[in-house]
Amino acid sequence: MNFLSIDCSTDIGSLFIKTKNKTFSQVLQSDKSNNDLLMKQILDFFKENNIKFGDISSIFVNQGPGNFSGLRGSLATAKGVSLSKNLNLFGYNTFIWSCAKFFNKRDSIFSLIKFREKYFIKKFDKNLNSTSNVEEITEDIIIKKYDNKFKVIPKNVTKYVDEKILKLNNLCIVDLDHQELEFLQLKGLLDKELIKPLYLS
Repeated sequence: MNFLSIDCSTDIGSLFIKTKNKTFSQVLQSDKSNNDLLMKQILDFFKENNIKFGDISSIFVNQGPGNFSGLRGSLATAKGVSLSKNLNLFGYNTFIWSCAKFFNKRDSIFSLIKFREKYFIKKFDKNLNSTSNVEEITEDIIIKKYDNKFKVIPKNVTKYVDEKILKLNNLCIVDLDHQELEFLQLKGLLDKELIKPLYLS
């Protein structure tokens, strides 16, 4: 599959393209002033790497959690491009993305994210089917209740996470790899029908 992935869920966003067995990536500063420029950044990214929209068949877009303006802008852009270029559109969230490499390797996985000074957790089974809603959770409960549970935290949020959490047992800090989105899509684990932002209070 040849695809474009757009992630504007954090202050440091990214674009990623896989086409003709080659990959290209670019870091974005996803602040409010750049949201209006996202389409231009995508066009420039394609031009710099001599890629055309006809070279890809799908767009993946991160639904969150993340800042309101970044998610709103990136989802609107992704939907506009998919409609105008007749490309498949798939939505993913950081919870399942951080679990991708553990498919069929653990009986249960708890994906942990810190956002706006709050911790949130979501549980998946070994096939990465969601088995819980996103739940806000305190640091004390994480330490007391989840120390021996298998947990994953995206590497890009660890700078916000308390050292006590990072020292827990059975915690895996994972790099988020855009290429794993293709695997999640093939397993039917991405959103296709109702692609909307995942906002956390």
